[in-house]
Amino acid sequence: MMQLKLTSQNNNAVNLLPFVTLVIALISISFAPIFIRFSEIELGANGTVFNRLWIFFMVFGFAQTIRRRFYSPENIEIQSPLTVKHSLLLLLVGIISITSLGLWAISLQYTSVANCMLLNNMTPIFTSIGAWLYFGKRFDTKFILGMILALSGAIFLGLEDLQGTNSHLIGDFYALLSAVFLGIYFLIVEQLRNRFSATTILLWRCGIGSFLLFPLVLWTEGKLFPTAWQTWLAVIGLGVISEGLGQRLLADCLDKFSSSFVTMFLLLEPIVSAILAWIVFAEGLTSITGLGFVIILTGIYLAQSSHSAVHEL
Repeated sequence: MMQLKLTSQNNNAVNLLPFVTLVIALISISFAPIFIRFSEIELGANGTVFNRLWIFFMVFGFAQTIRRRFYSPENIEIQSPLTVKHSLLLLLVGIISITSLGLWAISLQYTSVANCMLLNNMTPIFTSIGAWLYFGKRFDTKFILGMILALSGAIFLGLEDLQGTNSHLIGDFYALLSAVFLGIYFLIVEQLRNRFSATTILLWRCGIGSFLLFPLVLWTEGKLFPTAWQTWLAVIGLGVISEGLGQRLLADCLDKFSSSFVTMFLLLEPIVSAILAWIVFAEGLTSITGLGFVIILTGIYLAQSSHSAVHEL
């Protein structure tokens, strides 16, 4: 009886660990707007993203090289050869993620931040449609209701920000297209997690992204690297915390959770970012933010109890 109880407690701990990892990833990613605000005092938007990617690539690439040099872990990546399919998917990870970021940046030139945030919250819909069309994934009623509830909370928050803003159709289109590419990115990462570690996937993403952004930053902004130490701290924070902890742990979670559930969970990001901005910059929080948080969290709770939230091999 005692052994059965201990086994049950261990299983609960194992089941809880992916959720804890997902929460840490969410908090780490939510620090990005804080770091970006400090970084863009000196650097442009593309320069900020470029530094975020190359810093991750250098720091975690060096760490992985050291680990492989001095340790011999049994790893499926080492044991099996790289196929053409996996090579193309790894290449697409970098191209699609940068395309999503680029479309997001372009959309901000034509429409409001509020419109961009509202339309970018549609990512879970595109991820779910993609999983259904290309991988035959089925979603039960509980998951769909949870998604509708979570999206309703996100839209509720977005509508508050839309007050007094003007909508521009071309910018809204780019923002929506950015959400489509972001959904595709998570679908590809979910498939790659069957074969590669999260660090390897992110190294490809950041390596390819840095390579593609290098000429673009030189052409559009003319400045690659910061000079002030405050800006260096900001871009290092982006590379190590937001990318290294946030995106890497997010990719790590995709071998336990479906990409549809992870993108739904990320609907909490604007709320966590708002709380962090309240702490760091003393920005105000409204009761609408709290209500939106409750609605989104209720939807996530409902969806996580569905088998559709689980990653399928």
